[in-house]
Amino acid sequence: MTAIAIDGPAGAGKSTIARRAARELGFIYVDTGAMYRAIGLYMLKKGVDPSDADSVVPLLSGITISIAFRDGEQRVILCGKDVSDEIRSPEVSMAASNVSAIPDVRAFLLSLQRNLADGNNVVMDGRDIGTVVLPNAEIKIFLTASPEERARRRYEELISKGVKAEYEEVLSDLKQRDYNDSHREVAPLVPAKNSILVDTTGNTLEQSVCQLIGVIKERLHS
Repeated sequence: MTAIAIDGPAGAGKSTIARRAARELGFIYVDTGAMYRAIGLYMLKKGVDPSDADSVVPLLSGITISIAFRDGEQRVILCGKDVSDEIRSPEVSMAASNVSAIPDVRAFLLSLQRNLADGNNVVMDGRDIGTVVLPNAEIKIFLTASPEERARRRYEELISKGVKAEYEEVLSDLKQRDYNDSHREVAPLVPAKNSILVDTTGNTLEQSVCQLIGVIKERLHS
């Protein structure tokens, strides 16, 4: 089995680009960030502060998360309900950033993430895939773009979905997530050793997909 680990900051387009690359390669795509979003959503629905570990951790035992693949697309099932669309709001994004800083949450999801890679050829993306989740992945990529570019993409995505958003607020939230992700004590966002930096600033989606697939194929055949 071959594992491709893709890490990078919020809004780098990991989900969209990695999903497209996985489809072309015939691999299963696993979006680990969606799992943290599901936990963040669960805490918001319970009225719990996602950054308060003392409140979050006791509730983990009541959570079931599974991944389903329908027509090649990953769907996230939280306690029996498909929440794949519900987890994409800015509020849930910030909640995901907060719960992901809690060691018990990361440990809770680690076995699920590794099990998905054990029996499948996978493209898995997140913040710590190459460093923690799949440290022995055959290919490790750090996918990034400038904060302004990432905020613009996220803003346009939200607007296209009918979600009310302000660019400056999206940029501010993204910079806060960058800080949170790179400064947390457990599994901070850093490029893995031997990872390949792929910067998509200025690219169209198609250009980014082609750039990533080109890097992956070069490594697979080297």
